[in-house]
Amino acid sequence: MTATARSWAGLAVLALPCLLVSLDAEVLYLATPQLTAALRPTSVQLLWIMDSYVFVVAGALIAMGVLGDQIGRRRLLLAGAAGFGGASLLAAFATTPGQLIAARVLMGLAGASLMPSTLALIRTMFPDPRARTVALGVWSASFSLGGIAAPLVGGTLLAYFWWGSVFVIAVPAVLLLLALGPVLLPESRDRAPSAFDVAGALQSLAAVLLFVYGVKRLAASGWQAVPVLTIGASVLLFGLFLRRQRRIPHPLLDLTIFRNARTSVALACNALSFFVHYGTQIAVAQYLQLALGLSALQAGLWTLPSVIAYLVASFLGPALARWIPAGYVIAAGLGAIAAGLGIMAVGGLTAVIAGAIVFSVGLAPAYILTTDLVVSTAPPARAGMVAALAETGCELGGALGIAVLGSLMVAVYRGVAGPALADFGLPPDATFGEAVATAASLPARAGESLLGYAVPAYTSAFAVMALTAAVLTTVIAAVAAIVLRPAKPRSRLLGHSESSDRDRLIP
Repeated sequence: MTATARSWAGLAVLALPCLLVSLDAEVLYLATPQLTAALRPTSVQLLWIMDSYVFVVAGALIAMGVLGDQIGRRRLLLAGAAGFGGASLLAAFATTPGQLIAARVLMGLAGASLMPSTLALIRTMFPDPRARTVALGVWSASFSLGGIAAPLVGGTLLAYFWWGSVFVIAVPAVLLLLALGPVLLPESRDRAPSAFDVAGALQSLAAVLLFVYGVKRLAASGWQAVPVLTIGASVLLFGLFLRRQRRIPHPLLDLTIFRNARTSVALACNALSFFVHYGTQIAVAQYLQLALGLSALQAGLWTLPSVIAYLVASFLGPALARWIPAGYVIAAGLGAIAAGLGIMAVGGLTAVIAGAIVFSVGLAPAYILTTDLVVSTAPPARAGMVAALAETGCELGGALGIAVLGSLMVAVYRGVAGPALADFGLPPDATFGEAVATAASLPARAGESLLGYAVPAYTSAFAVMALTAAVLTTVIAAVAAIVLRPAKPRSRLLGHSESSDRDRLIP
């Protein structure tokens, strides 16, 4: 069955929450200086203002995906959108850091309902595999549009209004979604929903929250007791969660989906893509500003080509999948990511920007087609759960990439520059940023001498990180090419079955 005009119009509605989430994340960074001046948060409070949303989204995705399967994906999407709009208003008019943190937590809970619901509805609205892949390309491109629009929209608002205006922009989009959603979006749910596993939801929430928090602390402070113990506690909780899911009759997470090697490898490809994406994104930003001496605005402008490349490639991947088996396109996308990382490792502005463009061209089809594979091969009645699982993998992969690749860079940098830093009064564990700041405060010749040690050391660390990520991506690309190769006709038919006695579509 091909997609209808109503389905494509509904897709435009589903793009609204995606655009909203990416726009909100980007403009908040722009508002940080004004926000800090107005509310005077401590450094810890500022960290929670920036990160609490991400923590809660990552932890609540699976529970929200299952909840959408049970109560209806459109109903959850609209409720989540309304909650997001209300929490955004609370954030906009917060008068204390505590109020803003609480509002950000509520935004995270509401935001966690948006992504699984949109993905599950796309699965329902586009039963034809080719049309669904194109729809996922549009869905993915909406994130890029938010990233492109954020500097312009956020900069304009902050130039004429107060810092809270960056949250108010969510309200018109939410109102439009609430008005058009009931008309253009179908309702779908599990026809025979089971009891919601509240204890399992709390276990998964706590496990993911602890893991993301521990990884972020690990990336910021290195191998210390608190982050290591926090990650250990998250692993223990996750083990208890899996044990519970195996034993209860109606689990929150259906572990049988991992018996399908194609689904498992697609999930792994998805997570690794964002492992290297987030792990290198921060390193690129620091390299452009600290090693190459660009301003924040210049560095931001130089990242726009890669964002545009991702936007274009969001439609290129689905187009290629019409003529080439999706598994090979995924493997080629991962190969392009590896090639982009290899180009970045050369160093210098031209190589880093060119590598980022090649990276983005590979990331878009890899992400879109693995997401399509995961969502389409799952039972329709569990579409929300599987969509949430894919998004959770992206979140956890990204958090782990920041910690692992960041720690690798720190280790290489300190190993190369550490002995020379002591000559300038810096401890051996001083960061590259501290070295650059110290160089700026020293007499010209001494500052140049310090940078003569620090910049090459950081460049070497950047190259090692990029090459390591390239090797990891090459390995998973080879695995994807083998496991995700075209299935036999009968397997393909079963894998793309679009009907289920348990799934119900309500116009």
